[in-house]
Amino acid sequence: MKKNTHEMLSGLAAIFFISGFSALIYQVCWQRLLFTGFGVDLTSITVIVSVFMAGLGVGAYFGGRIADKFSRYVLIIFCLVEFGIGCFGLFSASLIYFIQDAFIHSSLLILSCITFLLLIFPTFLMGATLPILTSFFNRYIANVGESIGTLYVYNTLGAAMGALTTGFILFNYLTLSQTIYLAASLNIFIAALIFAIYGRKNHDE
Repeated sequence: MKKNTHEMLSGLAAIFFISGFSALIYQVCWQRLLFTGFGVDLTSITVIVSVFMAGLGVGAYFGGRIADKFSRYVLIIFCLVEFGIGCFGLFSASLIYFIQDAFIHSSLLILSCITFLLLIFPTFLMGATLPILTSFFNRYIANVGESIGTLYVYNTLGAAMGALTTGFILFNYLTLSQTIYLAASLNIFIAALIFAIYGRKNHDE
């Protein structure tokens, strides 16, 4: 593998670390906000985590197919996905507060459905990031397992760091909304950075 190619892939993997970092900030913060409407018990935690996992799974399924269909534009698509996550993040706290006020007296089933509809979009986008970026890596790495493994390791490490940082550091200095804004800023930064450095080059190819 050429040195420039290795540096490019390493840079993208490091950026994917930030993507995982911001994703877990969202999950921790959104759970805190949703606990206000659901309450804190085993049922509410199960519902919230299930919504997240469903969105991630569906996003991963369709993300791969999108990457296959638009293989020439995978980095542009990845930028748009990260930008979409960031834009939703900017308004997510207000949306959750609004839904809680509007459906505060609703049943658990209604709240679960509303929460699913609210979070399916951003979690779908989060789930799509891995197969989309893997598709790009596969152009330069013949071993598919190595591509997925490399990205998954960086993203998982970022997620673990995001969870730890949110619980032990960010919540000590920032409000829930401010912490979510930080995560949204990271997603938008990722989108702008990748587009500026790699996106146009990839499009020209």
